Amino acid sequence: MAGDGICVGAIAGSFGVRGEVRLKSFCAEPAAIADYGPLTAEDGRSFKITLTRPVAGGLGARLSGISTKEEADALKGTRLYASRDRLPALGDDEFYHSDLIGLEVRDTGGQLLGRVSAVHNYGADDIIEVQTKGESLLLPFTRAVVPTVDLAAGRIVADPPEVSE
Repeated sequence: MAGDGICVGAIAGSFGVRGEVRLKSFCAEPAAIADYGPLTAEDGRSFKITLTRPVAGGLGARLSGISTKEEADALKGTRLYASRDRLPALGDDEFYHSDLIGLEVRDTGGQLLGRVSAVHNYGADDIIEVQTKGESLLLPFTRAVVPTVDLAAGRIVADPPEVSE
């Protein structure tokens, strides 16, 4: 599912002794993760998600087929994917991170900078990581720095800020 779906969350660990998990949601509205199921793990297992309560660092949740703390512990770090057709339609200038990864990045003069290798979010705006000649270039994913995203052409146009030495 990892190739066909969109990563909407990850299991951060177990919560309690009856198989509940601490779920980290990557959705704009965290509780919406339960609406996109069943969710699929990288290993192909499918889980129905039932949210139980807010917990520190995420949401408490029960997953179908998981009933013990040991089973929940074994899922720590598991990424959960939703089928793209179950997710809401995006507005203009909105993108799923997985759609950006792999896109070619060129500057405003047409020179190839590299390809998007990752999208990060450390609490503020998204940052795209561009792999370029063995180095990584981190660019804020803002309209000022990334004025054009053309998914159909597989290309991003970026206007990186000047670096003063």
